[in-house]
Amino acid sequence: MAGVQGFVEADNAEAIIARIEHKSRKIESLLKQHKPVEALKTALEGSPPATRDERCKSANWIVVHRALMAIKDMEGMFSSLDPEYYDILMKYLYRGLSTGDRPTCDQCLRIHEKLTERAGLGCILRCLADTVNTV
Repeated sequence: MAGVQGFVEADNAEAIIARIEHKSRKIESLLKQHKPVEALKTALEGSPPATRDERCKSANWIVVHRALMAIKDMEGMFSSLDPEYYDILMKYLYRGLSTGDRPTCDQCLRIHEKLTERAGLGCILRCLADTVNTV
């Protein structure tokens, strides 16, 4: 199956899912060590926006969701989270809000408020305007 130029072909989906599974094990280890911010950074690194394969996107969402839900200290998270993660984090917050799950939405809204204060409205606009690199 040929992919659109710039996107990962379906053949590579299995390799992407294998990397996500490895990342998931690393995140679980970090969460057991009470390092939720490191787990979130790890979850956001190498997110597969350049694929249209929903299996990859869903698998990565599960990993990011696990890390997001472990965050308790918002100020501590933003003091150690690099600004390079802000845009991708915003995309995942909107994905979380789209689930309709009450605890997930509550957590995403809390983080969204702090992220908007920190990153500004440009972060929201970039996230909403980028319809190619979806999570």
